[in-house]
Amino acid sequence: MPGLYFEEFEEGQSFDHAFSRTVTEHDNISFSLMTLNPQPLHIDADFASRTEFGKPLFNSLYTLGIMIGMTVYDTTLGTTVANLGMNDVTFPKPVFAGDTLKAHTKVLSLRPSKSRPGQGIVEFEHTATNQHGDVVARCTRAALMMGGKGEGAAGS
Repeated sequence: MPGLYFEEFEEGQSFDHAFSRTVTEHDNISFSLMTLNPQPLHIDADFASRTEFGKPLFNSLYTLGIMIGMTVYDTTLGTTVANLGMNDVTFPKPVFAGDTLKAHTKVLSLRPSKSRPGQGIVEFEHTATNQHGDVVARCTRAALMMGGKGEGAAGS
């Protein structure tokens, strides 16, 4: 598995994730409608053309989901027990159709779980940038991770 176990993380460790994603108008409209968000700023080009942005703005929850998704392969694929939460979620710059997003991760802290021996909690800072290097999203995320030999895996 490409994901790392709790003991393989180090405070201050950073990742520039290889996956990138060029987002499309279809992505934005589909995601917004699938999540029952009819905000015209996301799905109505005419409405959006009369806003300060001049075009549809990407749904911020889609941006957040893409950012987290791009980090999984290097950090938590197959080794996470649970996502415990996200804090300090910000979107400093807008995302538009045609933007190419990249993700970056820094390990902020580690601590063994008090209630789950052999597992630990890793706090990540995730950042997404566009093709110009502008930060378009940032959050901190806590994940409960399996111990070094798959401790805490289902069925073990």
